Amino acid sequence: MTVLAEKEERLFAILRRFGPAAVAFSGGVDSTYLLWAAREALGAERVLAVTMALASVPKRELDEAAAYCRGAGLRQAVLPLDQFRAPGFGENPPDRCYRCKKYLFQEVIAYAAAKGFPHVLDGTNRDDADHYRPGMRAIAELGVVSPLRLAELRKADIRALSKAAGLPTWQKPAFACLATRFPYGEALTEEKLRRVETAEEWLRSRGFAQYRVRAHGDLARIEVPEADMDRLYALRKDAAAALRAAGFLYVTMDLLGYRMGSMDEAIHKESV
Repeated sequence: MTVLAEKEERLFAILRRFGPAAVAFSGGVDSTYLLWAAREALGAERVLAVTMALASVPKRELDEAAAYCRGAGLRQAVLPLDQFRAPGFGENPPDRCYRCKKYLFQEVIAYAAAKGFPHVLDGTNRDDADHYRPGMRAIAELGVVSPLRLAELRKADIRALSKAAGLPTWQKPAFACLATRFPYGEALTEEKLRRVETAEEWLRSRGFAQYRVRAHGDLARIEVPEADMDRLYALRKDAAAALRAAGFLYVTMDLLGYRMGSMDEAIHKESV
C-alpha cells in the first residue's frame, strides 16, 4: 500500500469514528474530497452536507456545490447566514476570520444537532497550519473536527486522491472568502464584496484560472500567476474598463503575481 493510500485509509477510520456527521461543504477542493470520503466511509444516509450561503461567497461557488450534491445523491442543507452579525466582522480586524468562523460554525453546529448529526467536520488540511489561519482557533474551540488534518493530508495529497476518485474539483483553483481581498482595518460592506466578485468574474470569463482582485479603496490590484501576466497586460484596456464598470476608479497589476494570503504580508512585516 502506498503512503497516499495509507493516509486515505487513516482518513476513513477517522470518519467512521466521528460518524454520522455534517460536513461543512463549500464545493472547494478540500471539502469536496472530505464529503466524498465521508460518503465512502459512512454511507450517504449518515452524511449531511451543510453549505453556508454568505455575502463573501460568489453565487457561482454555491451553484457548483449544489450541483455536486445533486450528482452524488447527497443531502445538502443551504444555510443563509449573515456574516455581518459576527462581532467585529465589518470592521475587518486581523482576527476577522476567527470572529466570523466562531459565529458561523456555532450556527452550523446548532443546525446539525437539530437534524441528528452530533459531529461537524470541516476541510482544514495539514498545509493550513503553515499559514496565518485565525479561523482554525475558532473551530478548535467549538469542537469541529478536521479529518483531513488529522490524517496528515496535504493539499497535493488531496488533489491526487480527488483525481483518483474522479472528483471534478481535483484541478479546481484555490478559492478564499472574498473578505480576504481587503486590507485589515478597511471596513467591509456587501457592496464592496459584490464589486470584487464582479471584477473576478470578469477575469474568470476571460479564461484566467487563478486570480485575485485585491481592493484598496478605489484601487483594484490584480494578481495573476507570472505565466498569465503578458496575457493580462494584452487585455489591460478591457480589464480597466470592466473593473471601472464594477466600481473601481484605478486598476493595476501586481508585479509579484498571484500569491496566497498577500494581505497577510502587512501582519508579517509588523511582527518582524
